[in-house]
Amino acid sequence: MKAGYSPREFSQEEAFRLMSSTVSDRTTKRVFNFNAGPAALPLPVLERMRAELLDYPGAGMSVMEMSHRSPQFEAINDRAEQSLRRLLAIPEDYAVLFLQGGASLQFAMAPMNFYVAGKPVDVLHTGTWTAKAIEELKKVASFRLAASTEAEKFARLPRKDEISFAPDASYVHVCTNNTIEGTEWSTIPVTGDIPVVADMSSNILSRPVDVERFGLIFAGAQKNLGPSGITVVIVRRDWAERAGDKIAKILQYRTHIKERSLYNTPPTFAVYAVGLVLDWIEAQGGVPAIEKRNVAKAALLYSTIDATGYYSCPVERESRSRMNVVFRVAGGNEEVEKKFVKEAEAAGLAGVKGHRSVGGMRASIYNAVPLEAVEALTTFMKEFERKNG
Repeated sequence: MKAGYSPREFSQEEAFRLMSSTVSDRTTKRVFNFNAGPAALPLPVLERMRAELLDYPGAGMSVMEMSHRSPQFEAINDRAEQSLRRLLAIPEDYAVLFLQGGASLQFAMAPMNFYVAGKPVDVLHTGTWTAKAIEELKKVASFRLAASTEAEKFARLPRKDEISFAPDASYVHVCTNNTIEGTEWSTIPVTGDIPVVADMSSNILSRPVDVERFGLIFAGAQKNLGPSGITVVIVRRDWAERAGDKIAKILQYRTHIKERSLYNTPPTFAVYAVGLVLDWIEAQGGVPAIEKRNVAKAALLYSTIDATGYYSCPVERESRSRMNVVFRVAGGNEEVEKKFVKEAEAAGLAGVKGHRSVGGMRASIYNAVPLEAVEALTTFMKEFERKNG
């Protein structure tokens, strides 16, 4: 300590100001984020949240602090709903809900509300997430596999001639994009008069969808819609009345429709964040413009994987996902793949390691992942092959 130096204690307020100044002056370093979820958020959305974090305009407080019954939050809630309705052209006979519990809760809520005794739930079994839905079905409903590609390790989706629906099915359950296996339905099989329940957690708003083909759509937000902790639900209003009154009130869709997603305290900040993401999508030109970008990103990455044989994708071409691109390196050599992950992280490419249940690599290129990120990844892949191939 220098002679004559006398340390002074900072008040709590002064210490906070000093800490805030130090943090804000720090250079921000962001990686390219390929995580499967929670996943990348648009940078303008993060910047907007930062700007409004302490004082939401006109409120004098953070969204995290305001009452969910306040006029300010009700406006935030309504704005998010109306934005989603515009983007997906959701008719008024469908309700939009912001719930909690993720897709996992929806696996249980759907059969509780929509299963009719004696009429099975038909499942298009395409991977880990439909397997989890089946676990919940076993507890409350009868079900049958309308099709399954489990025998082929879910490396492709069922073909049209392999699908058979029961004419009296309560509904058909489908996962539109399989994040772990890397498959995605480009078109949903025609089910006639049988309602469809769709888990769109990982590809909602990535391509246009005809909402009227579905009885229920649900999506955990943490991939294409916002942060974790909120689930977007789109449900046909008349279908929601099918549920019996013996179900817990909080597990009835009609409860949340009546209360406009405010039956219990909602995840207020997550609703606000979803609204900002929806604003960002509209500013990009809506879903058609987002889809065009997604097609370009996926085409670039798959062409790099297919180019030389050093990389390989285990998924049938017609079933490949635009959102979650899975691949192996050097024929699946685990030591080489570990090196790939380590060097990718050092190069600022985060989250490329595959799911622990299947191994390999996975690059999740959701809506908020820019083309520049995929260009950086493919450049890295080419250089890694040059050095190690």
